[in-house]
Amino acid sequence: MPLAAVQLIAVDDEETRAAARRLIVEYLRWIADAAEEKYGLAFDIEAMAASDLEDSAKFFPPAGRFYVVEHAGEYVGVGCLKALSPTVAELQRMYVQPHVRGVGAGRCLLERLLADARAIGYHAVRLESLKFLSAAHTLYRSVGFVEITPYAANSMKAYQPAETEEAYRASAVFMELQLTPERRS
Repeated sequence: MPLAAVQLIAVDDEETRAAARRLIVEYLRWIADAAEEKYGLAFDIEAMAASDLEDSAKFFPPAGRFYVVEHAGEYVGVGCLKALSPTVAELQRMYVQPHVRGVGAGRCLLERLLADARAIGYHAVRLESLKFLSAAHTLYRSVGFVEITPYAANSMKAYQPAETEEAYRASAVFMELQLTPERRS
């Protein structure tokens, strides 16, 4: 039996915003539970989700991108791109529900966000990810991401107590991909 196709849909109406919010909160709860158990960290999930959906400059065009993943008639994943500077973007909220992992949704989403980053004109894309997410790191490495030292524009800084920032950095992997411009034919 063939697998249903994966579609990426821009978050730009009430339906996709509601799906994105549900998926982001699901993802953040999963991450927060693991971060507390493994690293003793806590995050403000509601503030993060509100910022993701209410800040029109964060993930939305022209500088960012915000997608939900549709598979078999259901919204099953989310992923975002945001500007860190005029030449550097950051991947955030990359999440595919466990029951659809392995169908290529994460790779499709990653490749689309990287193509978008190139088209916007970014020279590099960065990300930060907790160390326990090794399957995600494998995906990122497969397209050329390499580990780097923690960067100053840490996206978690605003959502956790200042005294836990060093513990967060020690529990995370920071990665970067240098982009090559899109080839025009």
